Amino acid sequence: MTQSIKIGLVQQACGSADKDANLKISIQGVKEAAAEGAKLVLLPELHTGPYFCQTEDCSRFDLAEPIPGPTTEILGVLAKELGIVIVGSLFERRAPGLYHNTAVVLEKNGTLAGKYRKMHIPDDPGYYEKFYFTPGDIGFKPITTSLGKLGVLVCWDQWYPEAARLMALAGADFLLYPTAIGWNPDDDADERQRQLQAWITIQRAHAVANGLPVISCNRIGHEPDPSGQSKGIAFWGNSFVAGPQGEILCQANEKEERVIVVEINRRRSEDVRRIWPYLRDRRIEEYGGLTKRYLD
Repeated sequence: MTQSIKIGLVQQACGSADKDANLKISIQGVKEAAAEGAKLVLLPELHTGPYFCQTEDCSRFDLAEPIPGPTTEILGVLAKELGIVIVGSLFERRAPGLYHNTAVVLEKNGTLAGKYRKMHIPDDPGYYEKFYFTPGDIGFKPITTSLGKLGVLVCWDQWYPEAARLMALAGADFLLYPTAIGWNPDDDADERQRQLQAWITIQRAHAVANGLPVISCNRIGHEPDPSGQSKGIAFWGNSFVAGPQGEILCQANEKEERVIVVEINRRRSEDVRRIWPYLRDRRIEEYGGLTKRYLD
């Protein structure tokens, strides 16, 4: 493998009810990233449509699709055409009444390299995901590609150091987080900044603790609450890439649809882990408590 790799992120609005229109934006963004030399491109969480989990509505299950299915076919053709690896995010219909929030990885030859089913499922005002998504059952297993092992996690997973650590222990070369996260429009400016900085900080910490690059791609734009019960969600963008010491290598803003491409030196993970050997010094024989809900 080459010493460096260019990685692209497609920060886009996904609020249109027209799936084809959203997918067209994703495809155009992937093409722009590839034109700038990206060999791996990450899309936001559930990028083919609005974030439907603001309400509980059984008709929304009609949005789900099988994997492999029509969208993985489209992304696979695109990956092969451009000779790159694409990470997308879909609402998976596994069986009647059984659905997942699933990330997919398309190899540069167009094949489905693997998928990851979101493990941590939130259930908060505006984010009623437990109504729609069954918790993942594949585990924290990196997906092997021609570019290395991708530790793909999804949105709410990004708050859990255990998830990042297990991906690192399984040999991940990168941690990738397709994301859909935003503010309550009623939040004041200070609260918005606290939430945004916490989101960035926790993921930079995963990079530091594991000596791995972190790639996080969020959607942008205001999406109304279909029920009218709230003012909706203002997705905060700020997609970014952090290096293995947590250094910010690139970052988008909160307002613009943007394709960003950054070059990552793959050797740096090895070098950083030599000076900060956290994996070596872990006291694994003392961590049994981590498997408990709480230590009473």
